[in-house]
Amino acid sequence: MTVSERDRLRVMQALDERRMRQRQAAEELDLTVRQVKRLLARYRREGDGGVVSRRRGRPSNRRLAPATRDQALEWVRSHYADFGPTLACEKLRQKHDLHLSVESLRQLMIGAGLWTPRRERVRIHAPRDRRPCFGELIQIDGSPHDWFEGRGPRCTLIVFIDDATSWITAAHFAPVEATTAYFATLQQHLAARGRPTALYSDRHSIFRCTAQEPREPGQTQFERALEGLEIQHIAATSPQAKGRVERANRTLQDRLVKALRLAGIDDLEAANRFLPGYLAEHNQQFAVTPADPRDVHRPVVHTSCELDTLLCRQYSRQVDHALCIQFENQRYQIERPTHRRRMAHCDVTVVKAADDTLRIQYHGKDLPFRLLKARPEPPPVASRKTLDQALDTSPAAHKPASDHPWRRPAVPRA
Repeated sequence: MTVSERDRLRVMQALDERRMRQRQAAEELDLTVRQVKRLLARYRREGDGGVVSRRRGRPSNRRLAPATRDQALEWVRSHYADFGPTLACEKLRQKHDLHLSVESLRQLMIGAGLWTPRRERVRIHAPRDRRPCFGELIQIDGSPHDWFEGRGPRCTLIVFIDDATSWITAAHFAPVEATTAYFATLQQHLAARGRPTALYSDRHSIFRCTAQEPREPGQTQFERALEGLEIQHIAATSPQAKGRVERANRTLQDRLVKALRLAGIDDLEAANRFLPGYLAEHNQQFAVTPADPRDVHRPVVHTSCELDTLLCRQYSRQVDHALCIQFENQRYQIERPTHRRRMAHCDVTVVKAADDTLRIQYHGKDLPFRLLKARPEPPPVASRKTLDQALDTSPAAHKPASDHPWRRPAVPRA
């Protein structure tokens, strides 16, 4: 018996022994007097089993029809076997016009062994409040993953997400998580939104110099570009600190992978063309309203040429007395400099774009240059032993014949 049935049994026993009135019993059990009379009559007729619910062991009148349940599980097994209950419920509604609640489908998938419920993890980090305004803080991160599920190469998705709204402002597929990939995603964000106030990243070597020089700390290429754009950079001390982008990556690794599969995409170019349309639907579903409706993005004041130069890798080189520089084991000759005499022993900037094209700049102006041919390697220096062997003209040593007296066996003396 359940607890409520045991309470009913206690009340029925008191009524049968005339220790309680029917109106008092009705108030205690929250029933009407007529219901109490029927229960008492059934108790006197059937005993303790008369207070047990008649619905026990019978199927619910609100249960799913067996045909609907079997059809839903068949579609999930054939098309959405690795989908979560929420996403599978959306696909069943969109693709198959089958309307089920998420909890009903979750229980069906758990019963069929298609889904294992996740245990809630203990929160050990205090939550941080969202920034109030859109564009005040953008969390960035790279997510290496098998996005094409073996149909194409493994790659990395660079994600920029706003902290106030959870709006993914920019995303870009790249072969690896590198500086050029972040430059491309940042340029996409600048073109669409403008300059944010700050970027929030982890402590990857792309964002933070690992050289231990306390007097003069180094600066990475990404930090140099953010300084030129007047964007603050904040480095997180733990993955939980930038949990917004971490959770977005986990959601994308579940939903975007399946969307790429359904669209038949298996290469980076097609995936990058697919991203804008997918992110529009994603943001429509998961973005939230900020506490302050203002957009604090600032306009980009740099020209397109200046922006292209900022979002490239830059290296400093010194010009020698012959107006040449050395870069990546190649020698480049600067041609027709404006100030020929003053160019020697000056520092110039080598700008390397994502497609590996080079530019040499001096005080912000491009200089004409040409690649010098590699010098021929000098011939190897001969050693003294090699020279002696080459100059040796003495005749070859004579080898006696097999019947020569020197080769005859010695005859023992008598």
